[in-house]
Amino acid sequence: MGGGKRFAVLLCAEDSDYVKKRYGGYYGVFVEMLAEEGETWDVFKVANGEFPDDNEIDNFDGFVITGSCNDAHGDDVWICKLIALLNKLNSLNKKVLGICFGHQILSRALGGKTGRAISGWDIGVTAIHLSSSSSKLFSSLKIPTTLSVIECHRDEVRELPPKAEVIAWSEKTGVEMFRYGDHILGIQGHPEYTKDILLHLIDRLLQRSFIEESYADVLKAKLVKVEPDKEAWKKLCTSFLKGRL
Repeated sequence: MGGGKRFAVLLCAEDSDYVKKRYGGYYGVFVEMLAEEGETWDVFKVANGEFPDDNEIDNFDGFVITGSCNDAHGDDVWICKLIALLNKLNSLNKKVLGICFGHQILSRALGGKTGRAISGWDIGVTAIHLSSSSSKLFSSLKIPTTLSVIECHRDEVRELPPKAEVIAWSEKTGVEMFRYGDHILGIQGHPEYTKDILLHLIDRLLQRSFIEESYADVLKAKLVKVEPDKEAWKKLCTSFLKGRL
């Protein structure tokens, strides 16, 4: 079914003990959502300085960039190295899917701007609206034009790269998804997350004093009432990455 294709997860975050134990790390979370029979999936812990060699890049059919605790507008050594890698992948027309931090760093690498979201944290299950052009792009998937996705971010894409197109937005975030040519797709939300992962993250943000306890309680109460459209997102992400759109 997978036709022997090979993909790489560029891991931009440190796995918490909980996610490691329950899901096999964030790499395991992405493989659960995206992998199909016959494919090979590798991981490069880019936040720890682990990158594919130049001669390895051609071996991969596509790349997935994960979320991160770091800012996409930062200048850490590994972030600058990641930007150089993304420019190389773009020049080779490799399929690249960026999630949250991955979405933001793709935008920056291609000439856009990222920064703190004016509206502050967006945590929870958010309704995003597909543009009319993206509805056509995804028409073969038969998915709704409004999709719910788990979000957990306080940064956003402020300015799109030249030639990039916004293909989804929400009330809080103007660029929820963008595409660049046929080979690059950025998604601000976390289609790979479960509500369990988000609840764990809310607790971690609270422990680190990033959010107040009253806000955490409100978020947890709201989560009981809503569900993300996980199957639709899985279909969208796998179809893009595997060239089936």
